[in-house]
Amino acid sequence: MRNRFVLTMALALSLASFPVLAQVAKTAPTSALPRTPDGHPDLQGTYDLATMTPFERLPGDPPVLTKEQAAALQKAEADRRARGRTPLDPNRAPLPVGGDKTQGKSFFEILEKAGGGAVGGYDRLWLNQGTEYMVVDGQIRTSIVIDPPDGHVPPPNAASRQRARGGRGLPTSDTGESADVSAAPRGQFDDPEERPLSERCLLGFGSTSGPPALPDYFYNDLHQIVQTPDSIMILTEMVHDARIVRMNAQHLPPTIRRWMGDSVGHWDGDTLVIDTTNFTDKTRFRGSTENLHVVERLKRLDAKTLLYRFTVEDPNTWDRPWTGEMTWPMTTQPIYEYACHEGNYALGDVMRGARHQEAEEAAGKTKK
Repeated sequence: MRNRFVLTMALALSLASFPVLAQVAKTAPTSALPRTPDGHPDLQGTYDLATMTPFERLPGDPPVLTKEQAAALQKAEADRRARGRTPLDPNRAPLPVGGDKTQGKSFFEILEKAGGGAVGGYDRLWLNQGTEYMVVDGQIRTSIVIDPPDGHVPPPNAASRQRARGGRGLPTSDTGESADVSAAPRGQFDDPEERPLSERCLLGFGSTSGPPALPDYFYNDLHQIVQTPDSIMILTEMVHDARIVRMNAQHLPPTIRRWMGDSVGHWDGDTLVIDTTNFTDKTRFRGSTENLHVVERLKRLDAKTLLYRFTVEDPNTWDRPWTGEMTWPMTTQPIYEYACHEGNYALGDVMRGARHQEAEEAAGKTKK
């Protein structure tokens, strides 16, 4: 996993240098865009998707923030993280039985509590989170989802709700990290192949691998693009996922399914359009089926920024398509190996923990 100590400690030592908000340049003139020998915009580079902008808009938030609002929220989050890096008191009281179940007050605090459950999760030095809100078209956005306009993914339709009622075999959550084990239907811990793909180290947590490619909000948010006339690779730092986009090709037959779908690309002027179908029935992005269809559009705004827009549809999950948009800022940070593989000892521990809990329940020591 990623551990950028220099960045983390610098934030802790000097809040005075904390940026007010991210700046996104206006779209560069077409003639000024870097191009490959075949004449298309050169999208190559490494991009950092870390952001403070939530995927969906938080209750009570406006669609956009003022500079003053963004600055205040960014500083408050920086202060919270700085407090989290202070040494723990060795004489502190133990957690209450069942852990600390108090509600987090901010977006990231809620995520961190969910990621660690009631007993605590990642130490602050494990985390490498966004420090700024995303700015698109001069707007400080409060959600990546832009359509529907309320900033929320449409509710699951009747077919999706019916699948969820089946319980057994459904993934605990999209991310695997924020799974509420206590609410998991019976059967989800019977077989390692029933666990979420991210927990099995097959795909990145929280759809970092995509499509659509989304921020993780914890760490490992770097993506690298390598571009040729015939294919484009998008390498994701989280769980070392690599998507290959076949340019100007036909989709594979529907009998051939892939973890990240079958991605086919073409150029629409200076915009790269990626059409992805042929997902497996195990990917289940936000509860979707193998009929998930994602269209992504990548456009260079300037020499150091891409605009990423995606539209998601699956008639078996939502009654309408929905769209998100964010910027991909370029970074000089290196991508590190994510040393996680299916079958590691943690997955065995998950299974052993479930067997132990079942034994306790059978002996009447715990309540189901």
